[in-house]
Amino acid sequence: MTKIFEITHRDGAARIGKLTLDRELSTPAIIQIHEKDSPIIDSGSLWQNAGIPEGISKKIVIAPHKSLPLNTEDDIIEEMQNSFDTGAAISQIKASSGCTGMIIHPFHQKPIEAELYTLGAAKQLDNHARDFVNSIIKLKESTRADSLLYVPALATPANLSMLVYMGVDIVDETLPTIKGYQDIYLTNSGEYHLDRMHEFPCACPVCSSSTSQELIKLSKKERAEALSKHNILKLGEEMRTIREHIRSGHLREYIERQCRAHPWLTAALRLIDTESTFLEKRTPLFRSSTLYANTAESMNRVEIRRFAERVLERYAPPDLDTLVLLPCSAKKPYSISISHQKFINALGKYRRYVHEVIITSPMGIVPRELELMYPAAHYDTPVTGYWDKEERAWVGGCLRSYLQKNSYKNIVAHVHGAYREICEDVAGEIGLNFVYTADESVTSRASLAKLEQEVSVFENVKKRSGEEAKLDLMRAAADYQFGKGVGDFLVSGAVVKAPFPKFQLFSGKQLATLIPQYGTIALTVEGGLRLAAQPHYRVKIGDFLPHRSILAPGVLEADPQIRPGDEVLVEGERFFGVGRALMSGWEIKECRKGIAVELRHSKTID
Repeated sequence: MTKIFEITHRDGAARIGKLTLDRELSTPAIIQIHEKDSPIIDSGSLWQNAGIPEGISKKIVIAPHKSLPLNTEDDIIEEMQNSFDTGAAISQIKASSGCTGMIIHPFHQKPIEAELYTLGAAKQLDNHARDFVNSIIKLKESTRADSLLYVPALATPANLSMLVYMGVDIVDETLPTIKGYQDIYLTNSGEYHLDRMHEFPCACPVCSSSTSQELIKLSKKERAEALSKHNILKLGEEMRTIREHIRSGHLREYIERQCRAHPWLTAALRLIDTESTFLEKRTPLFRSSTLYANTAESMNRVEIRRFAERVLERYAPPDLDTLVLLPCSAKKPYSISISHQKFINALGKYRRYVHEVIITSPMGIVPRELELMYPAAHYDTPVTGYWDKEERAWVGGCLRSYLQKNSYKNIVAHVHGAYREICEDVAGEIGLNFVYTADESVTSRASLAKLEQEVSVFENVKKRSGEEAKLDLMRAAADYQFGKGVGDFLVSGAVVKAPFPKFQLFSGKQLATLIPQYGTIALTVEGGLRLAAQPHYRVKIGDFLPHRSILAPGVLEADPQIRPGDEVLVEGERFFGVGRALMSGWEIKECRKGIAVELRHSKTID
């Protein structure tokens, strides 16, 4: 396990880290591998009898290797790999105080422990989306969380964001330099042949000091050097942009824009989304930024799919007979919007008899109890009134699955337009009767009066008090975070204090607080002890007493379900605490540097 690399920011598979060698390097990084002061040294090819170089202390050294083309037969790759001892070379590098790196063939991967893995034949993956995605996922899933991934001779300003999104930590300037010698001008939206350009869109020193016509008149060498310099500057600019998007939590939105630069990048994004486990295990429970769902690919985002799955698998609706389906609103959370205030006023005293569920794209369905939960209150999407087939299928599927799992005696749909068409399709498919209460507008006086009239007939059915509704919200949040049924343990015998949305749960002592920014609950020690018998979202540490945070090396066990942002229970031989995870559970067990859990409350156990 490496001690040279610490991950400081995460955004899905992308991450920013500190690489500590003979000097500190921030990743993702661009290197000049053939320069003297490069932090990474390539020992070279065994086809040319390469060996371990000297002066490798505190540098990453890629062991001598026999690189082979992308589509080499498996038996030939196997024979070549068995013809030399990579393990012996890595041992020699370690003996010289160097850090270890090795070349991995994209298709035939047999990684042994190293600090850095270099994807061989990477340039041949360009324009081959499936091979690109499969080879990187296979490598990332078979190596440690804190190992580095270097993809040589593939990065351009247009594809760099996709490389980083997939988890690439190191790239080089090779391809931008080659493109310069081919008279190709690079931008983050694609490439242009110099002789076809009329003006430069860039303001770098190269572009601001000359025109395309002036560059063409230069000698081949001068022109190549100028174009290479521009291309490298654009790659650096793009890397800085990407790192800022990682820090802000908006890399996915940027990827959805950038992938339009080339069809293979769009294909790669769609293929990555089919490998949902790879991204899900690396995606935080919540973000502080708005989730912008601007493209068709947005519906496949981990955060949206995870929310829909947890509503279906973990959420338990209140014990009421009547369901009221409502449309979403532009303002979040829905209940503070003008339209939903009108719905709530129309329901009036009869609101205690009904369960409210909001229909929305791209979230699917949002029970009222979870309207604060990320990303239900944190997304924004273009509103045109037009729903395409994919949206209708996704939202309709979420509603259908929910109604097949949870039964109601009465279903009132206060919707119109595409919302109503989706409800009608679902009702027909599963044989349920919906009562529709909206005319042309869901907020018209006539529609609201009809809604009030329809729910008024349910006055003698099951109902819940205002206090019970508050407990239902805290129960639903706990189930969403910790698993179905956990909320019952937390809220049993408890009461809710403080106004919405800053609910506080008490049973003698405070048990939990609702965090309105994300819709999650934060536990106190007493609340954590109530869940002590539950097996999930637990972190076990060694026999020591931590203070503000727990570092990954101090963790003995961590639930693999844990994601960054999850509320976790921390247990030691003499310690119990609650806090927020900064890493996924599987990652905590593999990393030797970095904060695993930020503690909020703790106590010493005698």
